[in-house]
Amino acid sequence: MTFEDIDFNELYIKQKEKSTFKMKSQEAWDKKAVTMNKRVHNSIYNDEFLALVDISACETLLDVGCGVGNLSLKLAQKLKEVNSLDYSLGMLEILEQNAKEKEINNINTINKSWYDSWDDVPNTDIVIASRSMEVTNMKEALLKLDNKAKKRVYISYKVGGSFLSDEILEAMQKKVIKKPDYIYVLNILYSLGINAKVNFVRSEGRNTVYTSKEDFIKSVSWSIGDLSKDEIISLEKYYEEVIKHKEETVDYVKWAVISWDK
Repeated sequence: MTFEDIDFNELYIKQKEKSTFKMKSQEAWDKKAVTMNKRVHNSIYNDEFLALVDISACETLLDVGCGVGNLSLKLAQKLKEVNSLDYSLGMLEILEQNAKEKEINNINTINKSWYDSWDDVPNTDIVIASRSMEVTNMKEALLKLDNKAKKRVYISYKVGGSFLSDEILEAMQKKVIKKPDYIYVLNILYSLGINAKVNFVRSEGRNTVYTSKEDFIKSVSWSIGDLSKDEIISLEKYYEEVIKHKEETVDYVKWAVISWDK
């Protein structure tokens, strides 16, 4: 067997199906929009991701999985037109409100999912998909992005295959099946004849983002689903003994930023 004989997209699909971490519904993201809007705009992630995005000789952008607009709003101030796509109407409504407050009028919102037809989605100079590549078929999603880009594509994907740290899982005494890691994405792109670059950026972890026990437990539940009573008790103990005393430290999560030129 050679490297070319391996179907990395098939492996991705199988691993995704087995993973403990399941994709969220549109309704779940609608409910998440308000709390996300309170913290996502000031994250170190935004600056580190945008530092890697080359907008030279570009005027238009498609932001797939734009959320409340943490990247769209910043890029709209540098480009002629930004098209912000998300399947959560709650996210798009807050993005539009944010743009209005900042007097930004060159953002077009598009309510579509990865699985809708994108025939009427405009082709743009740059396409980004930031922390939004939670898809059942990675090859199809990557081709969708590539087909819409005239010049460059930038995506980010969490490193490690888990939305929870090993320390939190150990505190819960919970074993999980991890999701496919970023290396699957690289290998699928390679099989498509795309030679991509990889850089790594950070976002704040739970130790620095959540300042109450209740918010911390809600965050863990959001990532992994319903929690048992024993798991909640274990998390409460972990918060009181560990996280509560890490207020002076900075805890980071690592993301792979994968990019390619057309």
